[in-house]
Amino acid sequence: MLRFFIFFLVLILCQISIISQPSLGNKGLTNYVNTFIGTSNLGNTFPGAVVPWGMVSVSPHNSLNAVTGYIYGEKDFYGYGMVHLSGVGCPELGSILITITDKDSAITHELYKCNYSSEEASPGYYSVQLDDKKIKAEVTASERGGILKFTSFSDSKKTIVVDVGRSLGLIGGGRIKIVSDDEIEGYNISGGFCGEANREEVYFVAKFSKNFDGHKIWTNENITASTEAQIVDSSIGALLNFRFNVNEELLVKVGISYVSIENARLNLDTEIPDWGFDRIKKEAQNKWEKQLNKIIAEDSNTENLIKFYTAVYHTLIHPNIINDVNGEYPLMGRTGIGKYSDRNRYSVFSLWDTYRTLHPFYNIVYPEIQSEIIKTMVDMYDESGYLPKWELTSIETYMMVGDPASIVIADSYIKGITDFDVEAAFDAMLKPVLLKENEQAPPIRAGYHELLQYGYIPFEQDWSTDWWVWGPVSTTLEYSLSDYAISRMARKLGKSELADEFYNRSLYYKNLFDPVRKLIRPKLKNGNWMEPFDEFAIDGSGDWAWSGGPGYVEGNAWNYTWFVPHDVEGLINLFGGEKEFSNKLYESFNNKQFTINNEPDIAYPYLFRYVKGEETRTEELVHKIMNENFGTDYNGLPGNDDCGTISAWFIFSAMGFYPDCPATDYYTIGYPLFDKMTIKLNTEYYRGESITIEKQSKINKTQIYLNGSEIENYKLYHNFFTEGGKLLFK
Repeated sequence: MLRFFIFFLVLILCQISIISQPSLGNKGLTNYVNTFIGTSNLGNTFPGAVVPWGMVSVSPHNSLNAVTGYIYGEKDFYGYGMVHLSGVGCPELGSILITITDKDSAITHELYKCNYSSEEASPGYYSVQLDDKKIKAEVTASERGGILKFTSFSDSKKTIVVDVGRSLGLIGGGRIKIVSDDEIEGYNISGGFCGEANREEVYFVAKFSKNFDGHKIWTNENITASTEAQIVDSSIGALLNFRFNVNEELLVKVGISYVSIENARLNLDTEIPDWGFDRIKKEAQNKWEKQLNKIIAEDSNTENLIKFYTAVYHTLIHPNIINDVNGEYPLMGRTGIGKYSDRNRYSVFSLWDTYRTLHPFYNIVYPEIQSEIIKTMVDMYDESGYLPKWELTSIETYMMVGDPASIVIADSYIKGITDFDVEAAFDAMLKPVLLKENEQAPPIRAGYHELLQYGYIPFEQDWSTDWWVWGPVSTTLEYSLSDYAISRMARKLGKSELADEFYNRSLYYKNLFDPVRKLIRPKLKNGNWMEPFDEFAIDGSGDWAWSGGPGYVEGNAWNYTWFVPHDVEGLINLFGGEKEFSNKLYESFNNKQFTINNEPDIAYPYLFRYVKGEETRTEELVHKIMNENFGTDYNGLPGNDDCGTISAWFIFSAMGFYPDCPATDYYTIGYPLFDKMTIKLNTEYYRGESITIEKQSKINKTQIYLNGSEIENYKLYHNFFTEGGKLLFK
């Protein structure tokens, strides 16, 4: 009996060991991606089908108020949209909504909504059961197309609803045409991003695997038997009638373009020429496997693997391609059509967010993509006169503050990505900052004249002007960092005078440091501090909630005082020494002023590495954040993912180093999450083939070795990635 018990116990322990120690060599990495992570808790991600950097994302809508059309757990299913934004702050796109209903006149969301259950999702695939319709609705995607499969569990008559007028931001109208008994085409008018006036046409062609029995078209509340309709700022769509047998499948494949209906058809015919749903699904999965396999993490903690690979997944959604298969794309500002023959064009540049983590991540692991992104940015300058700030489908929205494009370009150039028109890029960086005295500052550098005049942007702003400065303190700090990036690139290009000039400008932040309160705070034109001053306020900078405390952008004095990554030593001196700097910084964590769900202070945990005797606080705080603020379910992100920025923070922290100062050639070392990681390098950009990060120690009891030599200053230089090698925590 005892022998049997021991045998049984050993068998159980072996099974537990097998479950808790996945072999990545035998299990595809897509199995560690949970696409529902971030679909609640204001993460603003979506669970639908998309491929890496794909234009099309076929995703379910279950909420009329959600940024992506989807919040985990909402009860109503409205249909599938064809294009979406992941991790942004305002609703947009979600265009060309397709669903199925029992009703033959369901022209509003209230009429065609239904309940649902049994959701399943994996990279490139999503399915759901529409219970009262007795339908299983599955979707998958290619780069520029999607394919939907409706399987009926009963003999029934159904209506496919194609709602063309509705997007997530507005009901902008559009056009629809019945081409034949198995094909329709048209476009949707989307826009209204964060209250902006942007509008864009999303063109589509949809083909059906069998003929529909009849059709109707609606505009507003009028339903007719017409074959074509067009309208602006109103509802429009098509109702297509089908008869289903038990277990019969109806497939709908959709091509998308931002150029024309003809290109949408070309995209569809090229990428999804047949009705091979399973083939497109498998190809999508393979595309994800290929990109995820650039980083191999080895560890026994399955939850951490899920967090990590889902984070990588989220960083590979935006920026996304916008060119069609023939190379055509809308020029910046929608002034015409451009065409590439040898590379992709990208869109969705949330640069205020992504310059901090996502683009530095691309620099290391996906330099070929980062190169195309920079070339796109330089082309946008050629087409519009300025680099992008927050570009969306070739339209500049001017959301957020600062001049982040300069930071992205300089950071990539200094880290070795140089295969773009460097002189044109540098000219683009200089254009908004080399201003004549009577020349109006462009929107991308609003308030820059005042910055040069006062050495800071004063608190007094005229909100009645078109380009008032949101958050003068925050904007001053952002411009300081951008000027530092310009200085660094100028130095690299041998332009010493410009390098000196912009380095001096980068130190203007000092003029807003209050030596008494030990905070960076708003100052008036007369040189006095703004009073009254509430260092904890998070409202008042704009006329909307959470706009930031007066003088700040989406934050307060605590969130911004240490946002001087390019001059940490100088900031330490302003504080009066390392002890004062470190103690107050640590206080921001204890008094709950540090926020991992917004960008300005996400590098703060790594600043303790700059203070002798306080270095271990970095790894303690970073691992606490990774454990407590990131999870493996729909609440698994601490807030808005900001086009992959917060996910990229997790990736860097898991790898054991962090790009706390852009436009430099070093990273600050933290402490890795996994026992071992291998990053495969692109040998077209880097001489080394791979790097290995391995830990053989417990937190706070670590010596760090780079290729056998001990590191003592917690700095990891970028040539480690260009040459390849091993980083060991021992």
